[in-house]
Amino acid sequence: MQLCPGHSNLSRSMNLWPQPFSSDFSFQSNKPQRKLREPQERFNSLYDIWLASRSVPGEPKSPLLVPGAQRRLTRKNTRLAYLVLSNYCLDFMKRLWHQHPTRTTLMMACHLVRSLFPVFRGYSQALIIDEVQALIASGSFTWNRLLYLAGTELLRRYAESVFDSFAIHNENIVSGSAKYHVEYQQLKQRTRLDVPTFSDPLTRDLLLESDLFARSFNVGGGFGSISPLDFFQIFALFTEIVSHLFLILSITSSYTHIGILLLSLFSVALPLALPYTSSPFSHSHADLDSIYTSREARAADRREKMRNLAYNDCHRPEVLLFGLEDWILKSWSSAWKVVYDSEQTSQCMGSPSLSNLSSFFPGINPSDLFFALQNIPFLLLLQTSSATLGSLTLYRSSIQSVVFGIRSLLATTRMVFQSVFLMAAFGACMEIKPKLEPEIEEKVDYHGTRLKGGVSIRARNISYTYPGCTEPALKNINLTLEAGETLAIVGYNGSGKSTLANILLRIYDFDPSPGQEGQLLINDVDIRKFDPVDYHKHVSAVFQGFSKFNSTLRENVGIGSIERLPHRPSIEDALDLARAGAIVDALPQGIQTILQCPGYETLSYPGSRNQHTTNQVHGLSGGEWQRIAIARAFMRAKHPDTDLLVFDEPTSSLDAHAQNQIFNTIHRLSRDDDGTCLKTVVFITHRLSTARRADKVAMMENGTITEFGTHEELLKKKGSYAALYDQAV
Repeated sequence: MQLCPGHSNLSRSMNLWPQPFSSDFSFQSNKPQRKLREPQERFNSLYDIWLASRSVPGEPKSPLLVPGAQRRLTRKNTRLAYLVLSNYCLDFMKRLWHQHPTRTTLMMACHLVRSLFPVFRGYSQALIIDEVQALIASGSFTWNRLLYLAGTELLRRYAESVFDSFAIHNENIVSGSAKYHVEYQQLKQRTRLDVPTFSDPLTRDLLLESDLFARSFNVGGGFGSISPLDFFQIFALFTEIVSHLFLILSITSSYTHIGILLLSLFSVALPLALPYTSSPFSHSHADLDSIYTSREARAADRREKMRNLAYNDCHRPEVLLFGLEDWILKSWSSAWKVVYDSEQTSQCMGSPSLSNLSSFFPGINPSDLFFALQNIPFLLLLQTSSATLGSLTLYRSSIQSVVFGIRSLLATTRMVFQSVFLMAAFGACMEIKPKLEPEIEEKVDYHGTRLKGGVSIRARNISYTYPGCTEPALKNINLTLEAGETLAIVGYNGSGKSTLANILLRIYDFDPSPGQEGQLLINDVDIRKFDPVDYHKHVSAVFQGFSKFNSTLRENVGIGSIERLPHRPSIEDALDLARAGAIVDALPQGIQTILQCPGYETLSYPGSRNQHTTNQVHGLSGGEWQRIAIARAFMRAKHPDTDLLVFDEPTSSLDAHAQNQIFNTIHRLSRDDDGTCLKTVVFITHRLSTARRADKVAMMENGTITEFGTHEELLKKKGSYAALYDQAV
């Protein structure tokens, strides 16, 4: 069942959500079930809550909000946010806490302690100013007390800066661990989801918002949201505001103080209109970029390449077919850690040092002195009052902190509200089950069904319609192929040949023909009962739109059998089988040459190879790329566990001589030395001269097989195949 944007049924009965929540706002969990008052809708999963939050208030039939759009602060959305927080947020935070239990607890404590620093800072400044006022009023300048207070203030500031440095370092470790965990889970889910799952537009929207949530853990935030670890900021800000208010109320004891308080409120208006002063701990991205080494730049580049493999739809068929999930995750993980370590090193380089006073005392902010000096004109007015200059300074700094704190609290709360729904998207995304994956009780182990000589294929009344289309691309397909036979699929462009190949490869699912029961049997077992991951281990293919990876020639070929990627002789053997030896000889770095593919722009980092070794990046022609794709398929094709070979126009960019060489190689790979069939072969071709090699030929027209038989049988029929063959010859 495919859902389109704006679908009115929010309770989605699909097998993509294997563990639905219970109804009436209650969720299945180990804790007692809690229900909201006056329930108006039934939500069975996080997905339902997320989808409900995207509806426009008051317009139930309107299109849904675009992915990443801000949710309005309405009663309904508030209720939805409460459901997410009460039933998912705690579990999610527990998973993050388990990454670094001690450091996470310590981070929470540091947030609380640091929220009290401004109060102590203001009180300390007030004591110093009062001492100055007393010296001026008495006319007797004894500096001992003043120097003592100033020295105490400097030591306090330095201790505060050391604590800040420790807290920031600890928080960076916790944030980095959380960021890695979330991004890893997101990437893992991306690599395992199949093409039919991605064909649902709502699933794509869900993944997009889940991506936004994962990326919200980056330094600097963005996307109008914050990460869950920043939820602690709300509590810290609230603590800071309360402490300032308590301090203000505790020293507001007379009309004079109240008057000074009002004056301070007025004088605070102008600074609020000024831009924020940059943090002494802030570092520009340019400074961080400048410290990238060549190794770190290559790691950053590789990290982006792995993300590109996982996120780019054009790579998805080969990522699934060749089982690249573990390799992508491992490569991304190692590259991520190198980049993260470099970022941590750069932050350590920016820590306080003895080279300058501002670095040694980073807690001393010039703006503090500015606001303190602002109060000196009020000295004469305060001589006849019980109020002091210190109290005025304390008033002003506290009021200013309260105003700033409230503004930050509101902004942070607003971002948290939006982030809650992105968190719901992430949680719902993690529950998605690939559509082609069968239920556990229905799974059949492919290895137990293997036949000698390849696979047998029996298709009965199968059809296929692309999502969003009304006309089927395939309709009423019927064919039978015994183990070890070779099938040639021919026909005009747009007749459905590649679609049929993708169904045989279990990249697409199939639909039954209208009014009939469709069935596709592999080794007399329904193909839907095989786990696609298990089935793909015994299949190799060249896709018509094969992937061109922006990586080395070695990796472009080796991913066809990822477990043998480190084995250089296997890669060289596959290249020889594809007659690609001349390509290797022409490359400046051999199989280690980076192949440049169109449509992919790698990120540029200082020290990266893009800036210093551009001569190592090499482009290939269409025919050369096709040989690389064939070599990739041959990596697995020659393995004894491979039972089915599917080639979709594998030689379309090659000349007739090269085409014959490739098909001779395919024939050898599918036969034993004594001619015994080892593998079933299906190939699509426009060149009917090669169709004569096949045991059977399927002629396709308008999405269906109109003729099926041997080459000689179809010529005798004098039908469409014979006419097409005569034109070709």
